[in-house]
Amino acid sequence: MKIGLHVPATSWSGGPASLGTTLATICAAAEAAGFASIDVADHLWQHPIMGGPTESQLEAYTTLGFIAAHTQRVRLLALATAVSFRPAGLLAKMVTTLDVLSGGRAMLGIGAGDYPDEAAGLGLPYPPLGERFDLLEETVQACLAMWAGSQGDERPFQGKHIALGRPLNSPQSLTRPHPPILIAGSGERRTLPLVARYADACNLRPGPEIPRQLDLLGRLCDEEKRDYDAIEKTVPFGFDVGEDGSKSGAVIDQLRWLAGLGIQTVFGWVVGVDRITPLEVMGREVIPAVMDL
Repeated sequence: MKIGLHVPATSWSGGPASLGTTLATICAAAEAAGFASIDVADHLWQHPIMGGPTESQLEAYTTLGFIAAHTQRVRLLALATAVSFRPAGLLAKMVTTLDVLSGGRAMLGIGAGDYPDEAAGLGLPYPPLGERFDLLEETVQACLAMWAGSQGDERPFQGKHIALGRPLNSPQSLTRPHPPILIAGSGERRTLPLVARYADACNLRPGPEIPRQLDLLGRLCDEEKRDYDAIEKTVPFGFDVGEDGSKSGAVIDQLRWLAGLGIQTVFGWVVGVDRITPLEVMGREVIPAVMDL
């Protein structure tokens, strides 16, 4: 099992003036602890489940560029890019740039989006859910066109919602044939079929329904003639190892449970991450204990 660090919130002590220093310290500690990836939430206002819109929230791709400059090994992604916030060609270029400048460590994490208030508040498009899923599929198709060949498939791309007159992409991504694509969500009618058709990874809500959803994904992969085993099975989660590491055993048990359900990678928010000690505990006690699951 691989463990990634999810950074959904930045309301840390010291306020905005200390955010850069704190984040750089967190990233260095996470990499030293053995985390396989670092990801950030793609929100412009903090989500209500993390405290609401007046809490600190950094823009995802600017932050990923900063993290890339302060790390050497970890995979980098947004969990998950809100599909309607950026035009497809621009998004492909942003992920390509992150991949090139990080030495081939970028991943496109993408989903339909789930926070209409921030979109309305900041004037961003947020169409109805069905249209967002249509846009999600076309965006993935457009990104794949941008990542085709040595400089993109330069033939015009025309969808219902997206039109690229010339999907030129130079420089091309270092990761070939393209940066891995993670499609987030557990929806059985729209999301999992898109995973089976296009994705290199899924991201499911943690819970006892995972085996049934993975069984469905396997059947969908058969229909699409895709290798089910090649799709990385991931979940978001929360890690609370305690101030002194006293809860590490409980965290390990939770990860064993997830592995038993078929999960291979966990993107976890670490309670007290800015204190650094919980990251060190994760590296010393948790990550080594689950790496062979």
